Amino acid sequence: MQPDQHVGLNRKVARNLLPLLVTGYIIAFIDRQNVSFAKLQMVDDLGLTEAAFGLGASLFFIGYLIFEVPSNLILIRVGPRRWLARIMVTWGLVTVLLAYTPNSAVFYVLRFLLGVAEAGFYPGLLYLLTRWFPAAYRGRMISYFVLGSVVANMISGPLSGYLLAASGILGLRGWQWIFLSTGLPAIVVAVLILRFLPDRPEDARFLSAEERAHLLQTLAAERAAMPPSHPNPLRSLLDLRVLALTGLFMLFTLSAYGFSYWLPTVVKSFGVGDQTNGLLNVIPWLCVGLALYWVQRRPGRVGDTFVSIVVPSLLGAVCFLASYYLPAAPMRFIALCAAAMCIFMAQPCFWTLPGRFLSGAGAAAAIAGINSIGNLGGFLGQTFVPLIRDLTGSVAAPLLLLAACLLCRGLLALAVVQWIFARTVVGANRAAAQSHSD
Repeated sequence: MQPDQHVGLNRKVARNLLPLLVTGYIIAFIDRQNVSFAKLQMVDDLGLTEAAFGLGASLFFIGYLIFEVPSNLILIRVGPRRWLARIMVTWGLVTVLLAYTPNSAVFYVLRFLLGVAEAGFYPGLLYLLTRWFPAAYRGRMISYFVLGSVVANMISGPLSGYLLAASGILGLRGWQWIFLSTGLPAIVVAVLILRFLPDRPEDARFLSAEERAHLLQTLAAERAAMPPSHPNPLRSLLDLRVLALTGLFMLFTLSAYGFSYWLPTVVKSFGVGDQTNGLLNVIPWLCVGLALYWVQRRPGRVGDTFVSIVVPSLLGAVCFLASYYLPAAPMRFIALCAAAMCIFMAQPCFWTLPGRFLSGAGAAAAIAGINSIGNLGGFLGQTFVPLIRDLTGSVAAPLLLLAACLLCRGLLALAVVQWIFARTVVGANRAAAQSHSD
């Protein structure tokens, strides 16, 4: 198969898989962000402080942490199609139940169960990419999912603002409409995944026999070139490279969730109403979308790590500082838009890193471990950001925490990524020498 045919094959796979998978991820991301808008009414309705509500919202990540790795290992056994559909059905049902939250205790329980229900979805999608796309194309494919999160934020802002303003229709508060409107679509897409998603290339009817054979041969050759993995996939969780990436990803999620959770509150402090707030929240995510469009046209490579991860992190820290210290609200908002771009444009490059030294069940466990433990950053972000607000009385003060987070992310990435690939090269050389001696 010629190089242009090889590119055409990967585009064909992407056309048949990504629309459904990215749609599922968009719904998942909206489901994660809906609580930040529901908060604008729920805090008063349930009689909670900002910190108490932030704790309840962040319990999602505890359930997510506990069940993420087991969920991804089950996905390998039962197949992505059935397991991803199961995940979407259960989180959709829990989100619908959130619409009828009577008090803070039930809110805490349901947020925890939502994390349990959704555990394994995003790492399952990432693992699925390793079964369908060669390493050189995964960065671009991952960028579509990150772009999907941007679309989700662009949708959720105006939608949530409209739903909050619809309070009183059928006797429901606006925050109840938010949960109903974001829970039911997950169940619908779950049915489509169960019907149309093939588990593996061998099951793909949209590929010819020649295309399937070439794709399987390419993927098998990549796996054979990697250092041998331990037969117990859970051992990959103890790999120092995986642990280093987990710590780095925690800073990714702390900055991302801290920002997305607090953005509606910051914008509201400018003196705008709920619907205007929702519309203004579209602008930062539109900027992120433009940044990701640029990123997906230059897939993450080892040599791009400095430009793709380190530089955006350091620039993002500067932008958050500017959003705090600049005098005028429009200038602060522009700085927030730039900071949002810097937060998210590094993620496609980051998620190509585990697949460069792991494959199979070991890769699935590692991706799930990185995502689940790293998502504790989301727990910390949604806990400490409102806590800082309560302690300081300033809506803008939490932005200084996000600036410090991005500064640490850039410096840690600079050290960790170089060390990871130094170990990977050494491991590959040892494996090659052992194979030669055998």
